[in-house]
Amino acid sequence: MRFFRDWSVSAFSAGFVAVLVGFTSSIAIVFQAALAFGATPDIMASWMWAIGLGMGLCTLVPSLWLRKPVMVAWSTPGAAVLASAAGGFHMNDAVGAFMMCAALIVLVGATGWFERLMDRIPSAIASALLAGVLARFGMSAFAAAQTALPLVLLMLLSYLLGKRFLPRYAVPLTLLVAIVFVGLNHGFLKTEIQYGLTLPVWVSPAFSLSAFVSLALPLFIVTMASQNLPGVAAIRAAGYGDERTNGGDAGIPISATITLTGLCTLLLAPFGAFSLNLSAITAAICMGPEAHLDPKRRYTAAVSCGGLYVLVGLFGATIIGVLTAFPKELVAAIAGLALLGSIAGGLRVALDRDQDREAAIVTFLVTLSGLSLGGVGSAFWGVVAGALALAVQHYRKPQTT
Repeated sequence: MRFFRDWSVSAFSAGFVAVLVGFTSSIAIVFQAALAFGATPDIMASWMWAIGLGMGLCTLVPSLWLRKPVMVAWSTPGAAVLASAAGGFHMNDAVGAFMMCAALIVLVGATGWFERLMDRIPSAIASALLAGVLARFGMSAFAAAQTALPLVLLMLLSYLLGKRFLPRYAVPLTLLVAIVFVGLNHGFLKTEIQYGLTLPVWVSPAFSLSAFVSLALPLFIVTMASQNLPGVAAIRAAGYGDERTNGGDAGIPISATITLTGLCTLLLAPFGAFSLNLSAITAAICMGPEAHLDPKRRYTAAVSCGGLYVLVGLFGATIIGVLTAFPKELVAAIAGLALLGSIAGGLRVALDRDQDREAAIVTFLVTLSGLSLGGVGSAFWGVVAGALALAVQHYRKPQTT
C-alpha cells in the first residue's frame, strides 16, 4: 500500500504533536461548554466520542483518498461562545443549535460562497492572517520559560541541533528529549485515568428560534470567521489550494471539505459534535516541512493524526487522561517550535511586496492581538483591517510606469 511506503517517523510525530496540541490546549473549554448545558459524565464522554470520531474520519478518509493533508478540528472559539451563551438552554436545545449551525455550514460549502469570498482575499493578507494566528503559539513557547526554564531551554537546544544535523527529525527528537526529561524529573501531572471504550449517548434535538438566534447563529459566524477562514489560509499557504492556486495540480477541494465537516457535524450532533471545521494550527504542523520534506508525502501526517483522533474518540476517557498528564509548558513549547517554519513562511509571503507590506503588517498585528468584538475573534478583524488598509492605500490609485 502506498501509504506505508510514504509514511515516516517524522510524519507520525507531526500527527501526534497535532493531536497533543489540539486536545490539551482547549479541551477544558469544551468541557465548560458541555457543563453549561447540564451534561452528565456519560454525556461529556459522548462529546469526546463524537468529536474524536468526527475529526478523525474527516481528516483520515479525505487525506487517504486525495493524498493531501486534509486537517479538521473542533471549533475552540465556538465552544467558548457556547459556554458563555448557554444560560436558559438545555442540552436538547444545544443539540438542535448544533444541527442548525451544521446546516448553514453545509449551505455555504455546497454553494461555494465561502470559497469565492476567500478567492478575493490577496495572498499577502491571507499569509499575514495565518502568521498572526500561529505567532501566538510561537510566543507561548518562549513564555513557558517563565515557569519551566530548564525544560524550554533543553527543548530549544534539541530543536536547533536537530535542525542542523537531522532536520527531518528535529521535532520528534525534541519531543522525545522533553518526555524523557519530564519523566526523569517526575514532572507528569497526576490525572485519573479511566480504562475502557467510550459509549455514545443520544440526545434528541429541540429546535427553536431563540436557540437559533442565541446559539446556532453565533456558533456559525465564529466557526467560519475564526476557524475556517485561517484554515483556508493555511491550506493555500502550504501550497495545497485547488488547481487555480496550485499550478494546475488539483489540491484540496475547499468547498467540498467544508461541506463534509457540516454533514459530519449534522450526523454526530445528537452525540455531542458541536462544530467541526478546517484546522489552522494543527494543519500548519502537519502541512509543513517538519512533517516531511516531500509535500506529496505529508498526507501521511494527516492520516496519522486522523487515526489518533479516532482512538481518542473510541477510548476518550483513557486517552484524555494520558494527554492531560503532559505539562502545559511542554505542550506550549513543542507547538511553538513545530510552527516556527510556518510562521516564517507566512511572514515572508506577507511582507514580500512593497505595495502590500503595510496592509499585511496591520493584518498580522490585529490578528496577533487577540482582539474580539461582538463575539468574533481577531482572525476576522485582522482581515477586515488589512482590507481597509489596502483600500485606503490603493483604491483608484494611478498606476506608475
